[in-house]
Amino acid sequence: MREEMLKITTNNLCIVRPTLVYGDNDPHNGYGPNKFVRLAQSRKNIKLFGKGEELRDHIHVSDVGESIYKILSKKYKGTINLVSGKVVSFYKIANKIKNIYGVKIMFTKRNGNMPHNGYRAFNNKYLKKIIIKKSFIDLLDWLDKKKVYKKV
Repeated sequence: MREEMLKITTNNLCIVRPTLVYGDNDPHNGYGPNKFVRLAQSRKNIKLFGKGEELRDHIHVSDVGESIYKILSKKYKGTINLVSGKVVSFYKIANKIKNIYGVKIMFTKRNGNMPHNGYRAFNNKYLKKIIIKKSFIDLLDWLDKKKVYKKV
């Protein structure tokens, strides 16, 4: 609704919609890679909703920053999703972090239906065309390379 209201006031508008963002020093503690890393670093177990089977798109904060810079540099007008174009399950993310830190994964019962029927994917071909980028940082590769900022 906010976007529609803004569109009424101007036709000179660029709206960017980032998917779930992860990366070093991320300030939010939302469900996903950032929270799982913080829990593991504190030697706390990772709690997943259900079996963590939902598939979601995650994008690295540096890809978000670079994309926004390029979009603004080109004076792009319109709406665009900032997405990696790849989905991964919360279980797969948690399992990779578990293997690095030696914590456990706990499964909790859902209070309601699985959001988006467990699948929330986006196509990033249009974004890649606008910003002229072939690939984005892969979340699982990033976890492997960083060893998830392992602090002992």
